[in-house]
Amino acid sequence: MEKLIEGLMYRARWLLAPIYLGLSIAILALGVKFFFELAHLMTDIIVMSEADMILVVLSLVDLAMVGGLLLMVMMSGYENFVSQLDIAEDEEKLSWLGKMDTSSLKAKIAASIVAISSIHLLKKFMEAETVDNDKLLWYVIIHLTFVVSAFAMGFLDTLSMRASQNNRAD
Repeated sequence: MEKLIEGLMYRARWLLAPIYLGLSIAILALGVKFFFELAHLMTDIIVMSEADMILVVLSLVDLAMVGGLLLMVMMSGYENFVSQLDIAEDEEKLSWLGKMDTSSLKAKIAASIVAISSIHLLKKFMEAETVDNDKLLWYVIIHLTFVVSAFAMGFLDTLSMRASQNNRAD
């Protein structure tokens, strides 16, 4: 009975595969949105103010960063939790693929969220005259929460690595 339950639990990891595949569809949706924004930029570039142009460019950077985050989560999550990717020898392989454990993935996700939040906050500062001061304060507080959380996660990971190294040395 125990072997059956353990076997089912182990095979249940494949339930995550469609979720990771769904993330690739989300990347496609981001790509569509990216090119619509780019077309908007190119068609209105002459009449667009510099501030508006910068806001559109920041939106493009934001979309690209979210796409990179999705790709990282999709591929690393699949490799860490479902199955190793079988990539042909002659095919280009991403340097980080197969090397990112859950701890480093978590750190990269936290750093990406801080970067995305930074871009969003910069956009809000550029629109400051149209944004309520209370809302702007909340945007800053939320961003600082992301920064502190990312720092705390990195600090705790460092402490746990040191503790595990000390345990091995003993």
